Amino acid sequence: MKNRLKFASIMMVCFLFLIGCAGSSSYMRLVPDQQASYLPDADESVVIFMRPQTLGFAIQSTVFDISTDENMLVGIVSAKKKVAYKTKPGKHLFMVVGENADFMKADLDAGKTYYALVHPRMGVWKARFALGPVSKNVDQKKLNSWLATCQYTENTDRSYQWAEQNAASIQNKRVGYMKKWDNRPESSKPMLKPEDGF
Repeated sequence: MKNRLKFASIMMVCFLFLIGCAGSSSYMRLVPDQQASYLPDADESVVIFMRPQTLGFAIQSTVFDISTDENMLVGIVSAKKKVAYKTKPGKHLFMVVGENADFMKADLDAGKTYYALVHPRMGVWKARFALGPVSKNVDQKKLNSWLATCQYTENTDRSYQWAEQNAASIQNKRVGYMKKWDNRPESSKPMLKPEDGF
């Protein structure tokens, strides 16, 4: 009986440890809150990609802006991390890559900040990811909680080198999963709308 209680206690400690884990990437740089300033200029838009969930914390999700033929690195978004992406207003297409690739459309207004969630779910070999737009009608307490849970990170030379070294694999996933995306009804494709900006 004592052995069972001891085993159960150890398992509970391990479980709580895993729940509290925040992922990290050696390719990204942590930005202290007091240094984080990502307000858009009048001719810019900002999209903040955040991953408040700890599921699959050991697996990194990588976000790209694929509005052109180029796969432009937005950032590697680890568990409990967030990345701010400054860009031009207008229409964009974003891609998140893990075991799979998934996409999100965006139509951004100038001078506004938008939010998107990186949703992890377990795949066959590692975590799969999807992007979820945050509506302007989101519960403000929930949004504040997500933002408080996640630390800002920024790209480094190493993250750009990683993207360059893995360019072929990234492009293959873009092409392969885009076929599935194109076959989906437009109404089922996630999108950040102009009015979702803050």
